[in-house]
Amino acid sequence: MTEQQPVQLRVSLAQVDTRVGDIEGNSDLVVRWAAKAAEAGTHLVVFPEMTLTGYPAEDLVLRESFAHASEQALVDLAARLAAEGLGDLAVVVGYLAHTHGAGPAPVDDPGADDDRPTDANPRRGAPRNAAALLHGGDVVTRYYKRHLPNYGVFDEARYFVPGTELPVVRLHGVDVALTVCEDLWVEGGPCGVAGGAGVDLVVSPNASPYERAKDDLRLPLVQRRAAEARAAILYCNQVGGQDELVFDGDSMAVSPTGELLARAPQFVEHLLTVDLDLHPGSVPQRREGRVGPMTVTRHVLSEDPVPAFEARPATIVEPLSDCEEVWRALVLGLEDFIDKNGMPSVVLGMSGGIDSALVAALAVDALGADRVHGVGLPSKWSSEHSLSDAEDSAKRLGMHYSVVPIAPMVEAYEKSVDLTGVAAENLQARVRGTLLMGLSNQHGHLLLATSNKSEVAVGYSTLYGDAAGGFAPIKDVPKTLVWELARWRNAEARRRGETEPIPANSIEKPPSAELAPGQQDSDSLPSYDELDAVIADYVDRDLGMAQLLERGHDAEVVARVLRLVDAAEFKRRQSAPGTKISLKAFGRDRRLPITNRWRETLPTVREGAS
Repeated sequence: MTEQQPVQLRVSLAQVDTRVGDIEGNSDLVVRWAAKAAEAGTHLVVFPEMTLTGYPAEDLVLRESFAHASEQALVDLAARLAAEGLGDLAVVVGYLAHTHGAGPAPVDDPGADDDRPTDANPRRGAPRNAAALLHGGDVVTRYYKRHLPNYGVFDEARYFVPGTELPVVRLHGVDVALTVCEDLWVEGGPCGVAGGAGVDLVVSPNASPYERAKDDLRLPLVQRRAAEARAAILYCNQVGGQDELVFDGDSMAVSPTGELLARAPQFVEHLLTVDLDLHPGSVPQRREGRVGPMTVTRHVLSEDPVPAFEARPATIVEPLSDCEEVWRALVLGLEDFIDKNGMPSVVLGMSGGIDSALVAALAVDALGADRVHGVGLPSKWSSEHSLSDAEDSAKRLGMHYSVVPIAPMVEAYEKSVDLTGVAAENLQARVRGTLLMGLSNQHGHLLLATSNKSEVAVGYSTLYGDAAGGFAPIKDVPKTLVWELARWRNAEARRRGETEPIPANSIEKPPSAELAPGQQDSDSLPSYDELDAVIADYVDRDLGMAQLLERGHDAEVVARVLRLVDAAEFKRRQSAPGTKISLKAFGRDRRLPITNRWRETLPTVREGAS
């Protein structure tokens, strides 16, 4: 074989939406999408990270019964694919593996003696984040993820033993190396090992959660790893919602020179198929054994290239705009949370304000109008426009809507207990929360909380009142972005020739909780432009007081916001989950102690210091 004789290979990336814990259902999913790949004439199809178990499975992976079920499902899947006429198709699928013994174990030291643990003979064992290549009814080879992320939403060092071997499978004369997700983000990792060993193609099953503008990072990253591996890379990412996380897909294929060959759409299941022209003759050497920090193993399935075929044009989908990307993330996160948990419908309080109007629009887009129930809960302080705007919002969306006045109930409480000031104001919110939870119980709806990230950050919500709910769709959406999304969604409706779903008055009027006469958010908080800028730097980027002032924030505003954020940790610990879209969301992404005396202050300058 010479460099002038390229080898063709048709590959597919199955960007699918799995369910955590549903091993049987996920196996069925693989068979369905593998059949689609076979119909397309594919030779190799790649599925996402931990496809069989769903990702992240969290502490489920610590149960040996769950891990053994995953291992058995992998073997059964290989046999089933062959039985259904798909045995000639090479299938790379993620799963949970398990080795015997206690664990987890550290990454081995390349300088250690030859008695190091290996993937075949681990000195210690534990769950493994694994991928396998299935072909001809057999599990041809297994790969154990090398680099285990332990930051942000990831806790993989808590669960998994890292891998030490890089398997390379020769398929139709093409050497294919297996990696998993984080391995791609590490310079000098398995892709570097693949480059040193000599391969033609690297496959990378992923479960990479969405956050704003992450798609801008992926392509340059994959291009860098392709250059390091000196090989084409198939990046297959999961799609769908899992608790607070949502996965956007955005799968892609990149050539050894970094050319984008194909790219899948975001937030939908999709089979991305691309015809590769590979040049095995250009690889200077093909090594096995110890290469850098890993041991390379080689497995031969087939030496002969596939017969020449006419290449088809591949799809390259442009990434979505920022607002559409966020909207699609929020819709999919809500839809999958409701549907994967078997909930029939949702209910939410409708105040006529922008937050509840936006959540209602998201819910209707996610679930359909017939599964969304809005309730107006006016108090004696509610303005006439609050009721009319809430009703207008519901009519525009075609959702269910009813009104339950709370003034008599609040009055009954006030006759029984003497409450003044904020306590009296919050009583109204708590009556609303109690009624909404009652309707949730009565009709089987899940209650949606409507608080945004700005409010959650500074504790501007009432425990067991407006903070009540089972899911908070805009929990990670700053108030300024709430307005931006509302305007975008209305513009999108105009573009489609549809009714704008969000009343203009809800967008334009000053925000208010309406818990007291003439109350506005600006009475208690800085402007949302100032507030959101400080929150982004303090919460998302973990900047301290000095750094915040260096970035130009007003000192008085910073001191005030930091006090509010730090004091509200106990409230956030009790808040409902909500879809993560930012660099750092409240919840599993940002974990601070409730009991905590550390406070950010300006650094002191010692006398004589320069």
